[in-house]
Amino acid sequence: MSNTELSDSQSHLTEKQATPLSNSSGEFVVQFWGVRGLVATPSGNTTRYGGNTACVEMRVGAKHLIFDGGTGLRLLGKTWQELEQPIEAYLFFTNSQSNRIQGFPFFGPAFVAKNRFHIYGSAASNSASIKQCLCDQMLQPHFPYPLQVMQSELHFHNINPGSEVKLGDLTIHTALINKHQRSVGYRVNWQGYSVAYITDLSKDPEQVEQDKILKLIQGVDLLIANSTYAPPTAHNNDSSNLQWQTAVDLASKAGVNSLVISHYHPDDDDDFLDRVQSEVKSSFPKALLAREGMVLSVSK
Repeated sequence: MSNTELSDSQSHLTEKQATPLSNSSGEFVVQFWGVRGLVATPSGNTTRYGGNTACVEMRVGAKHLIFDGGTGLRLLGKTWQELEQPIEAYLFFTNSQSNRIQGFPFFGPAFVAKNRFHIYGSAASNSASIKQCLCDQMLQPHFPYPLQVMQSELHFHNINPGSEVKLGDLTIHTALINKHQRSVGYRVNWQGYSVAYITDLSKDPEQVEQDKILKLIQGVDLLIANSTYAPPTAHNNDSSNLQWQTAVDLASKAGVNSLVISHYHPDDDDDFLDRVQSEVKSSFPKALLAREGMVLSVSK
């Protein structure tokens, strides 16, 4: 991959080659393992951008963070298992819908006794905790093995949107960004760097939600936001601007440095997303569309 500066001389993102899990204390690296919304879409028309559902890894100093556990989490797990070393990581779920949690039963490192995972999520719309949601999808007849088969150390934490999570010199801020889906947005602050992850933007956020979103993403180095789209029965690839305009508008209002759009509709093929990429950059030059496997280094 070539180096790509997305902003001015004060702050930029560099696209780089993927590297194995490391404990380097001086980097803030973001890697995309799943970029699709609703349902995984493996086909010959999605090879360039990817067909796995949402999963983003952040290597922040010596900490390893994962945001969402769609089918991309399985790929991340396979990479980590090849390292044959104890792993400690923090998993943050935006909500408990199937496309955010369906990779968790296939997350290989969770079945290894020497590993430790801290799992965070807010209550679902039916008041179920993140632990209950993950357990339920692994019960018969949905899955052959219950969560208790996982031998790793699992620590579950319930998040109240608006609260903060402190992990040493790293702070994760949270906000409720979509009350209908009970979806949480996250902002990671570390040593003057900041990355926000919000993947449930509605096409026209209510003012109260918009205010919360703007506060969460204000001035971040990198904003990762979703495409917005109509329900599956009404999806229309001819209206590409409807998908990215909300994210661009919010990024502009909040003074975001760089923007990555992800979480594509299953019907968005590679050629369509190429067109979206061109349109987005014409409106927000420091923007990219996420590709499965893409790695970005956040730096000043």
